[in-house]
Amino acid sequence: MLREIHCFTRVAARLSFSAAAADLGMSQPAMSQAITRLERATGLRLFARTAREVRLTAEGKALLAYAEQVIESVGAFTAEAARLARPTIHLAYPPPVGALAARVARRLAGRTPAVGVELRAAGRGEAARALAGGEVSAAILATPAPAGLVTAARFHVTVDHLAVPVGHRLASRPRVVPADLTGQVLLTPGSRPWAGLPGRARLVAEDDFAAALDLVAAGAGLLPVPQLLVRTVRRDDLRFVPLEAGDLRITYALAWSKERVTPELMALVQAVQDALWTR
Repeated sequence: MLREIHCFTRVAARLSFSAAAADLGMSQPAMSQAITRLERATGLRLFARTAREVRLTAEGKALLAYAEQVIESVGAFTAEAARLARPTIHLAYPPPVGALAARVARRLAGRTPAVGVELRAAGRGEAARALAGGEVSAAILATPAPAGLVTAARFHVTVDHLAVPVGHRLASRPRVVPADLTGQVLLTPGSRPWAGLPGRARLVAEDDFAAALDLVAAGAGLLPVPQLLVRTVRRDDLRFVPLEAGDLRITYALAWSKERVTPELMALVQAVQDALWTR
């Protein structure tokens, strides 16, 4: 019956048995036979046919939406089955490098054989726990990585902006230099020190930049951030001011457990390295 329903939707779309048959790679007699079988099975006349035209009957029009839903559901079923059948790897990543994670996922999906990637945005602490528990296959972590993990594909992200609350005296500046931060509270996600910056450090747990931005908006401190994050965040309660602080950067690496090495993981390592070389 599924084949017949597919034929029905094609004839309804084309209003031509010959054109519908060509679409599906069938002969016109085979198409006519399929529609006849469907009409007999339903006990309804679906098309009114003359020598010059083909049109849907009232019953055919009523059933067409249901037929299209059947075809759509079958397509979704087939696509999901294919997705579940292919190897899948789970990757945790910090939001500042989300563009890289997405690029890696596209690379793996386009290779042969394809590897599916389930992405999970997570701060350093959450990602490390997920790795330890086997919830993810690998994670992009700020270095140094926790002991016992293998790392590769190290790269740097420049920190060149300062997140400040709207109304702060630095919010209207065209740029900020380290001397402007004297006496300010600087938020430090994941207890990462900001080398060379004056000010009082306040630790933000879990290396979570999103949570840290909430603290900035609440007036709890200022936050040095990479431009990668600035491009993706749109908030009316914050301003991102260019920060000229020399070689201020965060170093990341792909990390995984040496006990859970698979061919898909090695494909992920290669995809990350390739994405870094071609960006």
